[in-house]
Amino acid sequence: MSPNTPLPPILAQAITRSQQAQTQLLTTNPRLAAAEANCQNQTLPPIAIAPSQGQHLALLCQLLGAQHVLEIGTLGGYSTIWLAESVPGIHVTSIEFSATHRDVAVENTKGMPNVEIRLGAAEEVMGELGREGRVFDFVFVDANWDQQALYFDLAVGLTRKGGVVYVDNVVRNLLDIAEEGDEADWSLVEFVRGDGRVTATLIPTVSTHKVDVGALVDGFVLARVK
Repeated sequence: MSPNTPLPPILAQAITRSQQAQTQLLTTNPRLAAAEANCQNQTLPPIAIAPSQGQHLALLCQLLGAQHVLEIGTLGGYSTIWLAESVPGIHVTSIEFSATHRDVAVENTKGMPNVEIRLGAAEEVMGELGREGRVFDFVFVDANWDQQALYFDLAVGLTRKGGVVYVDNVVRNLLDIAEEGDEADWSLVEFVRGDGRVTATLIPTVSTHKVDVGALVDGFVLARVK
């Protein structure tokens, strides 16, 4: 389907109604609004999670009673703020490869002592965290398709028994590869399927905040460490 292809009326209506319903379930958050505006002013890529997705992550942390959270891919810190405000006493460690993005995220999370943003390649920083003996209750992986399986593997090794690893944009990444003329890369799915350390599922989603028709369909992998 081309990005300019008109949506079937029933799908267009469902997306509009979903957007309206999502808005009704959200409350005003000045810090999040300021972070979003700052990311736009600093011309960061408009690829942050939607507010409803942020609330979903926060709810997952609340259900887990998470106190230690790891995030792979900080960008401007929008999702970081959602995680950091989810549970009293929670501490969020976020990893960002781009120094420019890290600097914006530091601005956006200023005054939040429970946020730690580390600059560097995720696999290297995750190795450091392992050597430090760090263990996490929840890990949010928001990374490029070719790194998802690697980060998932490392994330499981850093997650406590009963903890959760969440890998975003799994379905979208499969679609991206197919659009390039290659067969879909099932490396993450195949890795998770063969990983006896976890019980996992893939949840398809409709990204109602995306304006590109080709980006509407997405999904995430949710895995619980045994």
